[in-house]
This record gives sequence, structure tokens and C-alpha cells, in this order.
Amino acid sequence: MRKILVSNDDGIDSEGLARLVKVGRKFGEVWVVAPSKQYSAMSHSATFWKPVDVWPVDFPVEGVHAFCTSGTPSDCVSIGLNEIVPGGPDLVFCGINCGFNIASDIQYSATVGSALEAANHHIHTIAFSESHEGDHRVTDKYIEQIAAELVDRPLERNEIWNVNFPNCSLDECKGIMYDCVLSQDDFYAGGYDVVAKDGDKISYMVNFERDWTATEGTDLYAIMNNYVSVGRVKNYS
Repeated sequence: MRKILVSNDDGIDSEGLARLVKVGRKFGEVWVVAPSKQYSAMSHSATFWKPVDVWPVDFPVEGVHAFCTSGTPSDCVSIGLNEIVPGGPDLVFCGINCGFNIASDIQYSATVGSALEAANHHIHTIAFSESHEGDHRVTDKYIEQIAAELVDRPLERNEIWNVNFPNCSLDECKGIMYDCVLSQDDFYAGGYDVVAKDGDKISYMVNFERDWTATEGTDLYAIMNNYVSVGRVKNYS
């Protein structure tokens, strides 16, 4: 039986993590190692100069081995495959992230960062992401099918599968678009808003204004046009 490590960047209590664990159980024995808090936009950040605490937790899905850590998502995957999963996992699933991981935004993603950590250790890995909004019925319809297709589909060294589900109704979804390349088009405009001033100190908050333009065949094009996006992301590319 396959051993599957499941992790995320939204934290151990994330609803998306529990949904992915349920999918993972259909493919093998599941081990969960996830951060104790929200770690979005941490990219491939890792802990080197202090200990990382790890402790077992009760998980809302029965029949899995679940652990929480004080570390980053990348730490969770590294500790999981080196120390937690006996003999190491055969597969790593990361997600389901709350928010798309596409186009230039992918460089910030701790979901993808943790997935690439697994790829660095030569583990077959799939990252799953969906919109912050919506009822996620598209995700729930297609995720098991896509996982089944990708768990044995070959990857190159330091490469992962990256899957994103659109924010639309089931009726609006046009299906799955495979072999999507990472969009080099504009993704976000905007900058920072001033939220407070205290003498010479100014507090800024980033704003996220969409400026989406997409080239056909890219992950961003797929999401903008209500397709599930499936593509490869390679480290050191």
C-alpha cells in the first residue's frame, strides 16, 4: 500500500486539508504533517537556527496519522518524509490551498514551496489549490479523478504537478485543461495603502488589485475561462 504524506500552508485546522486527506485515503495510508498556524506566502521558507516542535493531534478524518508542527510548510514536508512517515512516503499531496497558485503568484506560495521540497527529495508530488471564494463543488467533483490520473504520471527531477480549480459553478466549469504552462502575463496590479501614521512611522498594507490578462494555454487562462488547470512546475527552472 502506498504511503502518502499530506501537508498544507493554511494550518492543521484547514477545511481544505481535511478534504484532501479524504481523497488521499483512497490511494493509500495517509500521514498528515501540517503547521500549527497559517503560513501562506512563505514560499520555500525553512527553519534552520532553532528547533521545530512536532506533536500528534486528533484529526477529523479517521484512520490517518496526524501531526502538527511549529515549523513552516517546507519544514512539515521535510520532517514528515525524513522522520515521521516510516521509510518515507511514496507520494506527497499539498493543499487544498485556499487561493489560486498560478502565474507570478506561485513564487510566494508555501503550498508550492512545500511541494517543491518534496520534489527535492525525489518524491512524486501534487499541489492542489482553489479560490478563496465559492462553494468548491468543482474541486470536489474533479479532484479524485485528477489525483488518480497524476499519481503515476511521470515527472522530471525537481518537478511537481500543480492543479488549480476555478471559482465557478459546476454548470459553468468547462472541464480540465491539461499541460498548462505557468503564465508570464500580468497577475496583480496595485501596491500599498497607508493604514496608520505615528510620527515618522507609517504603516502600509498591501492591496491586491487584479489585472488579469492571459495567454492561451497558460494556467491563468484556464482559471479565467473556468477550466481546471493542470500543469507542471519545476524547481531551478
